[in-house]
Amino acid sequence: MKHRIFIVEDDVKIAKLLAGTLEKYQYEVAIIQGFDRVVEECKAYNPHLVLLDINLPIYDGYYWCRQLRQHTMCPIIFISARSGDMDQVFALENGGDDFITKPFHYEIVLAKIKSHLRRSFGEYSPNQSERVIVSGDLTLYIERMTLQKGKEEIPLQKKECVILELLMGESPKVVSREKLLEELWDDQSFVDENTLNVNMARVRKKLTDYDVQSWIETVRGAGYRFMPESEVE
Repeated sequence: MKHRIFIVEDDVKIAKLLAGTLEKYQYEVAIIQGFDRVVEECKAYNPHLVLLDINLPIYDGYYWCRQLRQHTMCPIIFISARSGDMDQVFALENGGDDFITKPFHYEIVLAKIKSHLRRSFGEYSPNQSERVIVSGDLTLYIERMTLQKGKEEIPLQKKECVILELLMGESPKVVSREKLLEELWDDQSFVDENTLNVNMARVRKKLTDYDVQSWIETVRGAGYRFMPESEVE
């Protein structure tokens, strides 16, 4: 099976060189056509991985990454001439999985693509069953990024889904902060302690907004534990 790569890059020369290199390695590649239709084109192509620039016409890559994360969990790798630490922090906090600085070596791009595809689709098969976690009256559909309560479907963003997958999958065990950081961000050197707190607060708010009685307990000095509704007093 050929993996599909979607390139969102406004430098036509770079986009075509990337596409040509990737196609030599048997990837299928599509290049963005309309910078006001990034989400629509991405959904139509349904890629396994996205290469995303930051400096783009109309809206920047951070904006589009947030929009894409509402529809896909596929790896998103930022490729940008920006090289500051904060640019990489913003990329991770806005839903990106990795960051490559221009100018780059194609070997590095290929290696990172292979690594992310191996992690995300290494066991991919057309007949693979959908991954589902059930806890009380809650059902987490991981590939769909949806939490279902009864007949109500609660949409999740990527990091919200990853957090719930880890916590619900291990419940009633405690999941350490280190484990959460490792699964949420590939490069933890650019992630401070508060970033995890912010993401955990978003998940808690999402549960509250949809009147989900289950809750996430902070275990001081250890990590977090998911408490099913049946155990909530």
